[in-house]
Amino acid sequence: MAANPLVLLSQISKRFGATVALDAVTFTLLPGEAHGLVGENGAGKSTLIKILSGVHRPDVGTIEVAGAERHFSSPRDAIAAGVVLIPQEMRIVPAASVAENVMLGQVPTRAFGMVHTRRMNEIAQTVLERLNVAIDPRTRMDRLGFAERQLVVIARALAHDARVLVLDEPTAALEAREVARLFEVVVGLKADGVGIVFISHRLDEVTEISDRVTVLRDGRVVETLARGSFDKERLIQLMTGRDLAELRRPHALDFGAPLFDDKSLVLREREIVGLAGLLGSGTTELLKSLYGDPCAAIARKIGFVPGERAQGLVMGMSVRDNIALPSLGRQNRRALDVLVARLMDALDIRPRDPSRPVRELSGGNQQKVMFARWLAGDARVLLLDEPTHGVDIGAKAQIHHLIRQFADDSGGVVFASSEMIEVLSIADAVLALKGGAVVARLDRTGDYTERALRAALGG
Repeated sequence: MAANPLVLLSQISKRFGATVALDAVTFTLLPGEAHGLVGENGAGKSTLIKILSGVHRPDVGTIEVAGAERHFSSPRDAIAAGVVLIPQEMRIVPAASVAENVMLGQVPTRAFGMVHTRRMNEIAQTVLERLNVAIDPRTRMDRLGFAERQLVVIARALAHDARVLVLDEPTAALEAREVARLFEVVVGLKADGVGIVFISHRLDEVTEISDRVTVLRDGRVVETLARGSFDKERLIQLMTGRDLAELRRPHALDFGAPLFDDKSLVLREREIVGLAGLLGSGTTELLKSLYGDPCAAIARKIGFVPGERAQGLVMGMSVRDNIALPSLGRQNRRALDVLVARLMDALDIRPRDPSRPVRELSGGNQQKVMFARWLAGDARVLLLDEPTHGVDIGAKAQIHHLIRQFADDSGGVVFASSEMIEVLSIADAVLALKGGAVVARLDRTGDYTERALRAALGG
């Protein structure tokens, strides 16, 4: 490692109440390096980058930037030191021009405080050219696509003389060609000596762009690996402490009696049926129609986990009360508390604090709370809409395991996912939807391939 790292976070610890978010974490970033930061939801990634970018202050530990110790009280302090966070939710002024967004906070002025528009456009143009981005600085920001807006926000950071860029899930909303364009920009920044901290759930991209990767688990550094000593499988093992054998699990196909018999599908005990379709195909609508009236569905032991967690959880309520919702009035409080504690252990819901507001949990843990709710209510059928959307690879593996385990216990599952590989891997049979109608069924006894599924969906 170089003698003078651009960033040195040394023995950083941070606690929120009884929860230890970071425990003696040391992290370094070299000039001209892309350093991947990975871990399951709740591993401590967000806390670490918020400390680096001045959002949080560490309880213990030191921050050094370019060899000088820093004490950040706010993001403004971090920006002044050359550290800029590019969050998933970008802060832009849609009605302002690209140049005004690039120069936000440092707009050049003439006498009497008048904005020097020509100078502002020239500076913005220079910064955009540094990124090899051909955008007219006079264009209104709201006329740009997401990928272009992201590049403008990066240009803003460079206009503030950023030496360290923290990219938090930068590719989450990008298409493949836009990811490639972003990575070209990252390579150019590295050549200029800028250090990049790259956080992503997409491990293929992490392995492609990162010179080193640090893996966090339970608030601690598991390992830091240099290029050539890590791949996707190795990172998964370090993140989760296990491999993803669930995806390679054989499907016995020894189904039991029908649990659900609808004109759209028949679901049997121990069976998992996947729904696949392009945007607007009607998978969500089908799941909602299968669920129907919530009171009647609960009475029939049917549970529904919607695609948007905010629709399935009462964010202001505790984890315990969210899990207990279908069981209220049917069990005494002591029995419910015992059940909730058992489910939190069984599903590995973190932190193990049933009184914690569910809004404070990571996305993967919120998803597991919704699973726990229906397990507490003795559901026999689970309807799941995008059950792993927006969660990391470790949480995804756990959710896959929960789906399979639920089916193995004589339950039945119908789930929709926009990831065709996920549907084909987990499901025993797949229904292809188009225009709200089932247009094909793929069974493991027939042509059960991604090619066949894409053909059924129209290519």
